[in-house]
This record gives sequence, C-alpha cells and structure tokens, in this order.
Amino acid sequence: MTEADADDLPRYFVWVRGLEGPEPQKWMAMDFGVGDWKRPLVLAFLALPEDERHLSLSMLARRYPPPRVET
Repeated sequence: MTEADADDLPRYFVWVRGLEGPEPQKWMAMDFGVGDWKRPLVLAFLALPEDERHLSLSMLARRYPPPRVET
C-alpha cells in the first residue's frame, strides 16, 4: 500500500446511534456538517492508526466494542 492509498482510507471508526442500537461506521473526517446535526448521533469515535484503516467494519467492531447505551 502506498502513502497515497493510505490517505484515501477512512481515518475514523465511529459508533453512531442506530434504530436498533449502536452501529459502526468509518468516516473520512470528523465533520459534523451544518449545524452539527450529526453530533447527537455519535456515541464514540476513534482515530484509526494507519495500519488499521484498511480493516473491515466487522473486524473493527470486534476490536473496539460499542459503548453502553442507556435506552
């Protein structure tokens, strides 16, 4: 993998509030958009080290379990 390839990979692993509980996502940037509408949906996030950016969502979810969420 080249340095340019590494720059194209998502940099953050994020747990967001889903309809049935926490859902994992990979984001390129921690950009919350206009009016920060995403901020209440984010439960936890982690800046991924370069060697973990290529991992699948399922592998990252096992490595970094979801936070406890009160219903």
